[in-house]
Amino acid sequence: MIHFVGAGPGAPDLITVRGKKYLEEADVIIYAGSLVNPQLLEYSKDVCTIHNSAKMTLEEVISVMERAEAEGKTTVRLHTGDPCIYGAIREQMEILDEKGIAYDSCPGVSSFCGAASALDLEYTLPDISQSVIITRMEGRTPVPSKESIQSFAAHQASMVVFLSTGMLEELSRRLIEGGYTEDTPAAIVYKATWPDEKKFICTVGTLAKTAAENNITKTALMIIGDAVKAAHYDRSKLYDPSFTTEFRKATK
Repeated sequence: MIHFVGAGPGAPDLITVRGKKYLEEADVIIYAGSLVNPQLLEYSKDVCTIHNSAKMTLEEVISVMERAEAEGKTTVRLHTGDPCIYGAIREQMEILDEKGIAYDSCPGVSSFCGAASALDLEYTLPDISQSVIITRMEGRTPVPSKESIQSFAAHQASMVVFLSTGMLEELSRRLIEGGYTEDTPAAIVYKATWPDEKKFICTVGTLAKTAAENNITKTALMIIGDAVKAAHYDRSKLYDPSFTTEFRKATK
């Protein structure tokens, strides 16, 4: 069995209970060494073979999985955050399907959730934003043209931008071109939930300047939108005494 496991955003105690159990039981662990906190490997048992996939190709990863399966071993494929976001898991699963190798997926806490916790932020404030857009700038890996930053910016929703720390001047330009103003609140969160986490509140127009002044060049998320620094927003209807729900009647 192959277990695809979300490692969480960084802090080793933010892995799920199920994910930790899989790590403790694994005979083989293949982990995304460029992003996963190596402290998580301390959950592994004494006799466990560990591979760093940052130095491997897809074919090499699959080869390790095949060999482990042939030997009757359990493998954990440990991805950063939640594997369903920029995890490149589908291509692995399709090959495993072709080879008749069983697998399952254990979700994890995404770094966009870790970044929100670092800022005590709620992405979906009533009357401010009820949607979260997760995206990235195109770099060496393209992005579909229909998913441009400009088109997403037109919605004025909360936006979380992954994998784009080195392109912040261009990101700001596209956000403004799409509809955000230079003064729209923004934040940069570096290594959310790690011991060396850093967080900065800025604006769309000062993203690049803020990153440069604080030597942030990679491993950061950018959060865009009024939810970052909303002074006024509507109270939630869920706990409003004048609002009837399935579980209680209005009292006013």
